[in-house]
Amino acid sequence: MYDIDQIKAQWAKQRPDLDTEPMALIGRLMRLSALLSEEMGRTFARHGLNGASFDMLATLLRSGPPHALSPNQLLETMMVTSGTMTNRIDQLEKDALVTRVKNPDDKRSVLVQLTEKGRKIVDAAVTDHVETQKKLVADLSEGERGKLNALLQTYLAVFEEDQQRDREGQSLLPSAQSQQRSGETPA
Repeated sequence: MYDIDQIKAQWAKQRPDLDTEPMALIGRLMRLSALLSEEMGRTFARHGLNGASFDMLATLLRSGPPHALSPNQLLETMMVTSGTMTNRIDQLEKDALVTRVKNPDDKRSVLVQLTEKGRKIVDAAVTDHVETQKKLVADLSEGERGKLNALLQTYLAVFEEDQQRDREGQSLLPSAQSQQRSGETPA
C-alpha cells in the first residue's frame, strides 16, 4: 500500500513550485477505485464471472423480460469497442449464459438474450454484489454517503458535459469550466 500524503510530501520537497493537491485527490480516487473493483471482482468470481461478464449479464437482466437487447443497445451501455463486445458475447454464449436470437422487429438482426442458466447466475450474483457494495460503504454514515455521492455526481457531470462539448467541437479547458461555473469570464 502506498501513502498518498507521503508521496505528496516528497513532491513538495522535490518540486515545491507544484500544487500537488489535485494529485492527492486523484490518487485517492484511483486507489479507492482499484480497491473497490478488487473487492467486487471477488464477488463476481464466486459466481464464475468477471466485471465485464457481470456487467453484460446484469444489463440484460435489468432490461426486463425477455432480457434481450441488440448488440448496439448493449454497446451503448458499455465503454468498449464493437469488437470487444462481440468477443464478450461469444464467450458468454460459449458458456451458455446468453444466446443470439432473431430480432422479431427486424429479421436482419439478432438480439442477445439471457439463457435460464445466465439469468440464475446473474440473479444470484447481483444479490451478492449489492451486499458487497453495502459492506464497502458501511463505514460511512448515511450523511457522509449522501455528501460523497453528491460531490462525485457534480464532479462526474463536469467531465460528462465536457465530453459532450468535445463531441460537438466546443470543449472548454478545465480552467474555463471552473470560471464559467463561478460566473467569471475566461481571459
